[in-house]
Amino acid sequence: MNKTRTITLALTGASGMPYGIRLLEMLLRANQHVYLLYSKAARIVAQQELNLSLPSHSRDAESFFNQFFGIPAGQLQVFGREAWFSPVASGTNRADAMVVCPCTMNTLAAIASGMSQNLIERAADVMLKEQRQLILVPRETPFSTIHLENMLKLSRIGVVIMPANPGFYHRPETLQQVIDFIVARVLDHLRIEHQLVPRWGEGNATLTDYSPCD
Repeated sequence: MNKTRTITLALTGASGMPYGIRLLEMLLRANQHVYLLYSKAARIVAQQELNLSLPSHSRDAESFFNQFFGIPAGQLQVFGREAWFSPVASGTNRADAMVVCPCTMNTLAAIASGMSQNLIERAADVMLKEQRQLILVPRETPFSTIHLENMLKLSRIGVVIMPANPGFYHRPETLQQVIDFIVARVLDHLRIEHQLVPRWGEGNATLTDYSPCD
């Protein structure tokens, strides 16, 4: 049984929206309280990658996801990018952790620079100043030197940098299983139980499955 925590989840305009939406689903199914933030660019990407029309207004978004996932009202709260009186904008209203998934290089750079020009950046800045858990899931390739320097800067102060690089040792047979590999790793770091993918040594292929090389 998972202990109920409050998780801030931000969706930005990087490719990889299936990761973010699946993570949202799993957090809600694990009975976590979720603060959801998403950018205008994220709405465009959701439409392109999932044919999913995310509402532009917070209340409409809450109703949409309540029906989409079949969850009770109040478990999910959605805030617009300029909602400066929302709980995530201040360290006095405690969220246990924050995940940006997918995370654009622009958002990552802004967080690394301590910028707070919108609510996503401000919420991440709150996590840093309050020394709470922050996980970024960048989806870009290749990384430039600037990207790598920004990630290194954040990693040195405790931010978890988790690029959306799925493994294949669990022998995925569907796209959903590839997506679930990354979502499972995020849930592991949030200490939220799941059964999305087998863990290493638990049902995955081993060297004994193969013939020796000649």
